Amino acid sequence: MGDGHMGVEAEASTINDHGSSDDHRNEVDIYPLSCYYFGSKEAIAFKDETLYDRINRMKSNYAAYGLRTSVEAVILVELFKHPHLLLLQVRNSIFKLPGGRLRPGESDTDGLRRKLSRKLSANEDGNETEWEVGECLGMWWRHDFETLLYPYLPPDVKKPKVECTKLFLVRLPESRKFIVPKNLKLLAVPLCEVHENHKTYGPIISGVPQLLSKFSINIIDT
Repeated sequence: MGDGHMGVEAEASTINDHGSSDDHRNEVDIYPLSCYYFGSKEAIAFKDETLYDRINRMKSNYAAYGLRTSVEAVILVELFKHPHLLLLQVRNSIFKLPGGRLRPGESDTDGLRRKLSRKLSANEDGNETEWEVGECLGMWWRHDFETLLYPYLPPDVKKPKVECTKLFLVRLPESRKFIVPKNLKLLAVPLCEVHENHKTYGPIISGVPQLLSKFSINIIDT
């Protein structure tokens, strides 16, 4: 009887240990925007194309490589005691999460670190420890060449043809340098402004606050 009781206690202790670990991962520490340095570097090239050109490019890419996978980062900072989401603005109009398309055979984590270094670091090669890529928060699918992205696959779609976009939480250290191409703007946007603001930010970015609702966000004073 005693041994059995001790076994139950040991099992309960193990469960509690796992619970504590899970609770820790469900917390996000964010630091004031003033902790970070922002600079600029040479502009990066963008494809200047029409919608027709873009659809043709997606079709040719699918024929050559199959399903395209993109990875994007959810990065938070604190400003005015409120969580803010870091977004890149292109041509003073389009808002994007930092990230981009994976190379063939590249892992999600390696690809996201490479894209973050290219768009947010002085050294484009970066090093693998520079970005703490955490859990995948959600996945979005473009199942046809002319449709919008959806957070699910329609039941009649057996194999998506075009694109899968994965969102990852990226935790920032207490300080770091952000070096951004001159033709991009890095903005800190309040989560309350982003929430369900489809018209301005599109379906993926405007859905980020809901994806973050499972986390306790801790504002760290420095």
